[in-house]
Amino acid sequence: MVRIFLALCATMMILASCGAGGGTDGRPGDGTSVFRIKASDEAKIQFRYLDAVNAVRASKNLAELELSAELIAAAKAHSFDMSRQNRPWHFGSDGSSPIERAARVGFTGRVLGENISETFEDDLATLQAWLADSTTRDVLLDPDARRLGLSWFQQKSGKIWWTTLTGT
Repeated sequence: MVRIFLALCATMMILASCGAGGGTDGRPGDGTSVFRIKASDEAKIQFRYLDAVNAVRASKNLAELELSAELIAAAKAHSFDMSRQNRPWHFGSDGSSPIERAARVGFTGRVLGENISETFEDDLATLQAWLADSTTRDVLLDPDARRLGLSWFQQKSGKIWWTTLTGT
């Protein structure tokens, strides 16, 4: 019970301290600053996100997830594709599903779910929004999940297209 409480507290602290405040235009803070992602931040963001998801999963007595290079590649391709289409949706411009995109990059497990977002907020603010909605929360807390992929595409304007996938 103590472990669950500590995991939940750690998750809440991570989400509270790292989440961006919301401006009226959907951008972090006062509406004038933009969360910028540098190429060198990729691994840091993916592991920070994984740690936060695993803390929430631990509080629910669920197995930890591991990052999957294949699911990350599928998420990266889809984030870029959503940006090109200028709309967040689960189908690729070629009509592909999350399952088809994961198979294309060599994922041999079963894709359990995909969450997507179009935002100016950082990874942990996006995670917080996904955890607040039962449909997207269920993707992250699927008891069968063992693998996770997170990636994004950031436009020059600062808008970020996030994609996360879970699988077995």
